[in-house]
Amino acid sequence: MGSKIVIEKGQVVKLVKDKKSIIQRERICMTEEMKTPVPLVSEELLDLLAQRHPDTLALLDAASGSLPDGLGDDLRRVAAMSDFFARGLLRDADTLAELMDSNLTAPPAPARERISAALRTVDSESLLSLSLRKIRHLSMMGICFRDLSGRASLAETMASLSELAEAVVDEAANYLHTKMAAIHGEPLGEDSGKTQRLVVLAMGKLGAGELNFSSDIDLIYAYPQPGETSGPEIITNETFFIRLARKLTAVFSGNTGGPLFRVDLRLRPFGENGPMVMHFDAMEFYYQTQGREWERYALIKCRPISGNKDDGRELLESLKPFVFRRYLDFGVFDSLREMKQSIMLEIRRKGMESNIKTGSGGIREVEFFGQAFQLLRGGVVPGLQQRGILKILKTLVRFRFIPQETRDNLTEAYVFLRHTEHRIQAWEDRQTHQLPKEDVARKALAAAMGFENWNSFMADLDEQRQRVHDHFRKLLTVEDEGKESVRPMVALWTQRHMEPDRAEGLLAQAGYRDPSAAFRMLGYFRDSLPAQAMSSQGKRRLDTLMPLLLESCGRGENPAQSLGRILDLLRAIQRRSTYFALFLEYPSALDHLVRLANASPWIMDFLSQHPVLLDELLDPRTLYRPPERGEMEEDLRRRLEELDPEDLEIRLENLCVFKQSGLLRVAAADVTGEFPLMKVSDRLTEIAECVVNEIVNFSHRDLVRRHGRPLDSQEKPMEGWGFAVIAYGKLGGLELGYGSDLDLVFLHDDTEGMTEGGEKPLLSSQFFTRLGQRVIHCLKAHTRAGTLYETDLRLRPDGNTGILVVPVAAFADYQRRQAWTWEHQALVRARPVCGNHRMAERFEATRREVLCLKRESGPLRTEIVNMREKLRSAHARPEPGIFDLKQDPGGIMDIEFLVQYMVLAHAHDTPAITRWTDNIRILETLSETGVMRQEEATFLRSAYLLFRVAVHRKNLQNQPSRVPEFRFEKLREGVRHIWQRYMGTDHSAPGKN
Repeated sequence: MGSKIVIEKGQVVKLVKDKKSIIQRERICMTEEMKTPVPLVSEELLDLLAQRHPDTLALLDAASGSLPDGLGDDLRRVAAMSDFFARGLLRDADTLAELMDSNLTAPPAPARERISAALRTVDSESLLSLSLRKIRHLSMMGICFRDLSGRASLAETMASLSELAEAVVDEAANYLHTKMAAIHGEPLGEDSGKTQRLVVLAMGKLGAGELNFSSDIDLIYAYPQPGETSGPEIITNETFFIRLARKLTAVFSGNTGGPLFRVDLRLRPFGENGPMVMHFDAMEFYYQTQGREWERYALIKCRPISGNKDDGRELLESLKPFVFRRYLDFGVFDSLREMKQSIMLEIRRKGMESNIKTGSGGIREVEFFGQAFQLLRGGVVPGLQQRGILKILKTLVRFRFIPQETRDNLTEAYVFLRHTEHRIQAWEDRQTHQLPKEDVARKALAAAMGFENWNSFMADLDEQRQRVHDHFRKLLTVEDEGKESVRPMVALWTQRHMEPDRAEGLLAQAGYRDPSAAFRMLGYFRDSLPAQAMSSQGKRRLDTLMPLLLESCGRGENPAQSLGRILDLLRAIQRRSTYFALFLEYPSALDHLVRLANASPWIMDFLSQHPVLLDELLDPRTLYRPPERGEMEEDLRRRLEELDPEDLEIRLENLCVFKQSGLLRVAAADVTGEFPLMKVSDRLTEIAECVVNEIVNFSHRDLVRRHGRPLDSQEKPMEGWGFAVIAYGKLGGLELGYGSDLDLVFLHDDTEGMTEGGEKPLLSSQFFTRLGQRVIHCLKAHTRAGTLYETDLRLRPDGNTGILVVPVAAFADYQRRQAWTWEHQALVRARPVCGNHRMAERFEATRREVLCLKRESGPLRTEIVNMREKLRSAHARPEPGIFDLKQDPGGIMDIEFLVQYMVLAHAHDTPAITRWTDNIRILETLSETGVMRQEEATFLRSAYLLFRVAVHRKNLQNQPSRVPEFRFEKLREGVRHIWQRYMGTDHSAPGKN
């Protein structure tokens, strides 16, 4: 039995039999983030309730016999923590009974059902308003009870409040639309002829589904198209929707019958001076031509809550390029910093220290932290195009933009602050974020938050707010790296007519060993910038950046060379001055750019073509440490999992960015000596394999969805892909370079008949042909981020005249009966890189069988030598005193052809030499099995690696793979000698070069 309270002779007599059970009962509700506060209602607070609301306690006492066990105690506890709830129980005679009917022990049913049912009997706008207010009051009572009794998580409370507000707006709009359409007819679009509905966009916390207990609702009204109504009293769509918007807003105004929701329309285009309603095209034009940064910030949380939701989503999709730029928007830093500064100034206002929303370390600082990242990176990382702040914080950790600890701090603080906000507002159902000053309200808040007293609550609150403010203060801070030292460079750049002697003297002092060359470069660069090429903002950014760049280059190994390469990059990206802002915000990134520019012009050309990769310079921990295979796959999965699976272009664009960022990180590790050649090739090969696997995966999935699955040999839908990608050449040999093509062959499982399970079945062979075509299209398609890979399919059976995707049995038969020797040479470096295990095994078995065929060494040697001579003649560009590392005798091609000959000549007797596809491990196996002398294999391995390293370095310097003849004279002679020993020819003798 609960505490029994009766009224006797005007006095409150408390007959408490088990008051401790009211005070001490704990009900813990776990959320994903943290525990919901467990109320700690003291005897003092219950005594205060008895003094303040005796009628409420009398009501609960009278009803105690009909209440479920323990519920009466909880009702008293909630009433002690909320004057709104205590008074609300007495608002109508049937309020308590209706609350009991709603089952307070379970999450509330959607409010929309109750509203829809109630409005069926409403026949006037005044009754509409009163009916909605009654439903709102009862719903808020239930939400308040579940929240303050510890039954509801923060997520449930915010969702219930948001669903209630959304349902009220939508049902009221529908009711008013029906009434107006009965007079004027339905509004029709002038182009489509479709019936138009008022689209209501929710902003702020309602848009995010995070509404607080006593919140305004920020709305924008819109409609799809101009036009007019169908009659009988015809008016324009504009007039119809303006009248409807006014009527809808009026439903929420006033307070007769209790509060509803306060509507704020100031976030609409042009603000308070703008039209109440705009059609979609006008709204899109406004944001494209006049939209400001704070409006981008506001639109992040926007969503349609009333009208035709598809129309609303279409409108928001058209506005997405305004909100989320399709590049890393470093240009937004200035605007964000202004917003942050505005927040900081407001914090200093008197009284803000008690405001848990706008005060120091308050809710707004957490939200700003997340939304700053959304504006900066949301166009590139679709996972940031969400509305809920807790989801955004998770995403920031997943993409490694913030540490896990930061996310944990902000998440815990946000949940704590939002619980506090709800309990402050639930005290009187009043929109306030100020901590209470009255003693009883403080006791109620502390108890509702699970604290024994006000001081302990404030200690915890202050700690949470301090953590938030620490993170907020560090956000958008500019690195300060010796600004004083750039003053001479400021003068050098800004004074256009500085005397050359003085300018060169300043450059020499800054570290330039060839100051005259650097001065000439600056002049050419300045003159090459057309006045119309950059905005005034871009020019200001460049003027600020150039002194920093000159100073940073001067600290490098070869200042003039680095400066020239970076100026070429700046010239290429001058129209996208947002990247200038990147270096202004992160001067350390400029130092990394200088380091890479000094090392490799190829990297600078690559960055010029793909400036989105400049973001990679921000984190040296990842820039010089290319990811392992597992990390690559996780990164790619993370990039693609939240994309629209129907949007092929955006998927390919993200694949391009994945590939390019991987290449840049490999190149950075390469030129700075962090990675040896073998690791470079391995990583580049793995990047290509990840891309090919992903393309085959989603291409196969799309085709199965449309056409069904091919049948296996038992005429059942095939498990797995039934498709394999075989890599030849550099990809097959694990020797991929930065600009290598992919040599591919496509195989499919032996199958006949039609596909099964799709809307448009087709022959299985057609299915696999389309799959191959789709893969090639994806690899070669042009996107805004570039292309993936050039591909070469000429190594498939019958070359360019053969079918695109070959049945695996037909491939095996061709290799046995028809393939030329050069095709068997290519098979030495072939391996499956994509496909199910059974297909890979079948290919490997065929490869092993064909390579192990018994061959006559004499004719085999002759064919391979002749093929080598043809290739050498086709590519020969003889220059006196110059050695072509790839094509000239004694170079890379000789070693590769020699290895292929050894495998084809000896695999019949020594099958172990067919195991590997890369030349290094093949040479090791030739040595281990005794097929080749150990000293010869070791020499060839060393020569091959040194030649490849030299080619590699040449590529990174954008130079042809040629060196002075004396550079590798001994290695070249050694390769010639071994070639002559095994191949029996002297094609590499002097004079034949």
